Amino acid sequence: MAKKQFKAESKRLLEMMINSIYTQREIFLRELISNSSDAIDKIYYKALSDDNLVFNKEDYYVKVTADKDKRTLTLSDTGIGMTKEELENNLGVIAKSGSLAFKKENEAKDGHNIIGQFGVGFYSAFMVADKVTVTSKALGSDEAFKWESAGADGYTIAAAEKDSVGTEIVLTIKDNTEDDNYDEFLEQYRLKAIIKKYSDFIRYPIKMDFKGQRPKEDGENEFEEYEEEQTVNSMVPIWRKNKSELTDEDYHNFYMEKRYGFDKPLKHVHISADGAVVYNAILFIPENTPFDYYTKEYEKGLELYSNGVLIMNKCADLLPDYFSFVKGMVDSEDLSLNISRELLQHDRQLKLIAKNIKSKIKSQLQSLLKDERESYEKFYQSFGRQLKYGVYSDYGANKDVLQDLLLFYSSKEKKLVSLDEYVSRMPEDQKYIYYASGESIERIEKLPQTEIVLDKGYEILYFTDDIDEFAVKMIQSYKEKEFKSVSSGDLGIEADENDKDEQEQDANKELFEAMKELLGGKVKDVKASKRLKTHPVCLSTEGDVTIEMEKVLNAMPNSQEVKADKVLEINVNHDVYQSLKNAHGSDQEKLALYTNLLYSQALLIEGLPLQDPVAFTNDVCKIMA
Repeated sequence: MAKKQFKAESKRLLEMMINSIYTQREIFLRELISNSSDAIDKIYYKALSDDNLVFNKEDYYVKVTADKDKRTLTLSDTGIGMTKEELENNLGVIAKSGSLAFKKENEAKDGHNIIGQFGVGFYSAFMVADKVTVTSKALGSDEAFKWESAGADGYTIAAAEKDSVGTEIVLTIKDNTEDDNYDEFLEQYRLKAIIKKYSDFIRYPIKMDFKGQRPKEDGENEFEEYEEEQTVNSMVPIWRKNKSELTDEDYHNFYMEKRYGFDKPLKHVHISADGAVVYNAILFIPENTPFDYYTKEYEKGLELYSNGVLIMNKCADLLPDYFSFVKGMVDSEDLSLNISRELLQHDRQLKLIAKNIKSKIKSQLQSLLKDERESYEKFYQSFGRQLKYGVYSDYGANKDVLQDLLLFYSSKEKKLVSLDEYVSRMPEDQKYIYYASGESIERIEKLPQTEIVLDKGYEILYFTDDIDEFAVKMIQSYKEKEFKSVSSGDLGIEADENDKDEQEQDANKELFEAMKELLGGKVKDVKASKRLKTHPVCLSTEGDVTIEMEKVLNAMPNSQEVKADKVLEINVNHDVYQSLKNAHGSDQEKLALYTNLLYSQALLIEGLPLQDPVAFTNDVCKIMA
């Protein structure tokens, strides 16, 4: 029998396809099963227009059989089969797809989508096989033919015996090498795992024979070996079922089966889109943060299926970074895949799906916030930080999408509140949305800078996350109300004592100048405070960088030292003010002692480190002496 050469490409091209197109060898099984599914689909299509052909779904399946002794893996199907000419054209010409041609001929018919459009998937078998034998009998034909090839050197086609319509593919699996274990493709448990991973939702049964032991009917404590045929795949995916048929438990079970997480999802979204792009999706909002979520190792993305066949484990392009916590899958027939079906061509369909998914996630979170506050707060404890990062990133480009989803602890409500809730109860005379930053709620509550704001009856939002202040700097204003730190130089509050403070500032200009000079550039200014009521001293800031931002930025790796423009504020209604005045007039050494102590106090209140703790303790001792 004369060996024929592949018509389209050289040995080098076939080797390139085998070694380069597919990143994982296990993909071969997905490709061959998809081809078998296509072959059955073609009978379904023909039955639509041929009254003499009855399509009884129970008669159609794919069978996978491994023989360790012979080192063969066999896939047989009850599909449409191939004639000699089709074997020649479909398998003898690399990158010519019979499925693609069939699809074009039947474009107008409703029914199943044909997956294999490129004509290269079959050749992935050579990644694991030394020899591939295809025996096929076409529908309506009395003859069967065998196609056989050991790789790029060519192939043979000869008459063969086959009782039933369909195709049988026998792979002679390669021997193991020092670097490669091919035995795994002869192990039933491994084959089953690959089928479940990639082809679980092929619409026809994928069958395998499994061996086991069971008690003998007539023997005590005796067991017998048995073998039974089992269907490996689920066939009907949950996302193609009507939502009315499904319960929360069904969605939870799917979440667990797909191993999206070990928690119970807070919420699910089931999308069946039929518009500019057709797709189905099931999205989950998890309850708990994955252990690696806030690390570089975490990989975002949704599972992507094309007509029920898994194409990508993690399609990152379907989720924006700020919604990277979402788990789930998308299945579409409209995707433009590349030749290996492993990668997506970045096209309009993908962008439309991603845009729709983003909108659905936001709507679901808003609904959760409005109707199930306790559940939303549980979610927010896990993933609120990511939403705030989303506001900050890309120079605030996503702030309009995310700002209504943010929550912050309220000084008035003593719980988390939204920006909308805060603004809705602002007094008419309140100009700003006030916030205070610190390491914890307890520390913020003790900050001297909050006194005047709270005294006016204004609500303060407590920022305890590193990212909080950076996020609101990007938002800038919410419903025409700007954000204002309680440590800001100008609070926009007209205090009754302001006139007195300004008079004291003018009268003691020399005192404050002397204190500023004694601090040697550690502060930008020293002045009478308009915000302190009972505390003697505090630090405020001028400019865009606050003290909390200074801490965060300086804690970053390889950061250059960042300094906020600090102002030392003195409460002119406190006893220490009189002591400062007296020292300024009579004892410059004591003034220096008092100034350094007050500055150190202000640093400690802010949680900033003392440059010289020994000097501070010595100053305290001098006061006590």
